Amino acid sequence: MRNERLALSLVSAFMLVAGCATSDEWATWKQHPTHFASGDHLNFSARNQNDDPGRAKVTRKDITLARDEGWWGKPVTVSQEQIQER
Repeated sequence: MRNERLALSLVSAFMLVAGCATSDEWATWKQHPTHFASGDHLNFSARNQNDDPGRAKVTRKDITLARDEGWWGKPVTVSQEQIQER
């Protein structure tokens, strides 16, 4: 009985996690061995944890790093005026 509960809990947890990503997102995850391309990618993502891309904090260095390091995930699009010089 105890093993059955554990197995059911594990299956339920997997189903909850699996249900949070679209098939496109899963395909992206399967193409990469890690969640982030680099520490810079992680820092950028952590700095921009909001649902409004218009509020993203993007620097020219971020743009260069994203290109050079091949960051993946949903792209953040900002206008030239929104790019911070820092």
